[in-house]
Amino acid sequence: ENDAKHLFGTKICVIIAGENVEATGEDGFPMDTRNMDVMKICFFAGMILAFADAWVYYRRGDLTGTAAWSLLGLLCLVLWCRRMVRGRYLNMRLRRVDRLSGDGFEDYLRAHFSRLGYKVRMTEASHDYGADLLLKKWGKVIVVQAKRYEKNVGVAAVQEAIGAVAYYEADRAIVVTNNGFTKSACLLADRNDVELWGRQELKDRFGAKE
Repeated sequence: ENDAKHLFGTKICVIIAGENVEATGEDGFPMDTRNMDVMKICFFAGMILAFADAWVYYRRGDLTGTAAWSLLGLLCLVLWCRRMVRGRYLNMRLRRVDRLSGDGFEDYLRAHFSRLGYKVRMTEASHDYGADLLLKKWGKVIVVQAKRYEKNVGVAAVQEAIGAVAYYEADRAIVVTNNGFTKSACLLADRNDVELWGRQELKDRFGAKE
């Protein structure tokens, strides 16, 4: 019985460790797992099994075992809820993205960039120095300026992204919006190798639908 418990505990640890691991295809690029989130299923199963074991230990009068398995169940519950929220953003249509707040749009981008295999860190809102998200992959650092606008994004956003590259010592910058960009923004971005992702890029790269 103890061996079985240890084995289950090991499996749960592996599940938790893999919370940020994405499935990859034969070409090494992340697979589109929006319709089948394996980790979400694993977290849910782990939660049920952990709480079931907690109940068994409670019936035996073993408070230590009850507490340990209850904490593990709660951890799986938290991770499962995180995956549920992430799934909401991955399947969100652009007409709903248009109604997100600025913070909500950043969370939307975080979910999608994570699915693409990037390690994502959100910057502090009051001291972001021109970057809302920091992406890391294959040893490269990318700063992302997020703009959920009802009109085209202007040159100021590109200037902020250029400054963020210098501050964070990044390799490149991306400005992402749910709309488009002004001509002056496109010209400045082209001169400074800043990538501009507009509405069409959200469709092409994230698979977003109207």
